[in-house]
Amino acid sequence: MRRILVIRGGAIGDFILTLPALKLLRNGFPDARIEILGYKHIIALAENRFYAQATRSIEYGPLASFFSNQSELPAELADYFAGFDLVISYLFDPDHIFEANVRRCGVDNFIFANPKVDGNEHAARHLARPLEQLNLKLGRHAAELYPSEADRRAARDLFDVAPSSIIALHPGSGSAMKNWPIENWIALGDAVFSRQCPPARVVVVGGEADEIQLRRLESVWKDQEVFFAKNLPLPTLAALLEGSLFVGHDSGISHVAAATGARCLLLFGPSDPAIWAPANEQVQILRAPGGNLSALQFEAVREAFPTS
Repeated sequence: MRRILVIRGGAIGDFILTLPALKLLRNGFPDARIEILGYKHIIALAENRFYAQATRSIEYGPLASFFSNQSELPAELADYFAGFDLVISYLFDPDHIFEANVRRCGVDNFIFANPKVDGNEHAARHLARPLEQLNLKLGRHAAELYPSEADRRAARDLFDVAPSSIIALHPGSGSAMKNWPIENWIALGDAVFSRQCPPARVVVVGGEADEIQLRRLESVWKDQEVFFAKNLPLPTLAALLEGSLFVGHDSGISHVAAATGARCLLLFGPSDPAIWAPANEQVQILRAPGGNLSALQFEAVREAFPTS
């Protein structure tokens, strides 16, 4: 295989959970040029950072024609797909319409990788299983990210401190049901501020989905020495979290932190950590009683919080 295209939509966590499959592919075909078609702000984590030499945005209007039966396919995209020896698609395509149209472009080697995790095994293993068609079998299923030196410089420009001196808190996620109550986050932060010895830099990270939580913490902690890292480019965020102490939920940002080697304490509610939690060694999971994060007591989290 000289040229391989991997198509991966989905959210941040979905992409991170696919990294073990991408690593399997990268190691299986070390001389191949691998390109990823996906959401640019997410797949930037992989571009020229071990996994892929190039990326392309999936948010491209003419691509819609590939989801219609017997549609007229744009010549530019037909030529693009035809340039690959292998296409692996994680797009939801139950009727295989997209696959049929890509094959119409002259692609003989196409693997449909069902993105819907069935719950019978860890998500990373499920997402890597289609590669067994290439005689590639997954061993370790922990995801890994490889920030570049440019990523690390960008993080240092924001916070002039070693990541190992950072306590990172991420109080949000993509779902309210996955969030520990904000009052508990306030209590946890207050406990951190009162016991920092030696001093650590507390950084609260978040994106657009976390705006309500971030505004509340900014108001409550306005007199504390705490820094808010909002909407950072994901490669910069990965470098910032690399080696940090991180506390978060079942979220894409938690998967990013774990994949950089951060020491993670992750609070899980309704989702099953056996399927969805990062598989990295330095990850500790606290599961809420009955899957209800409101029932997870502050004292349990405080006691589990790493002391160093």
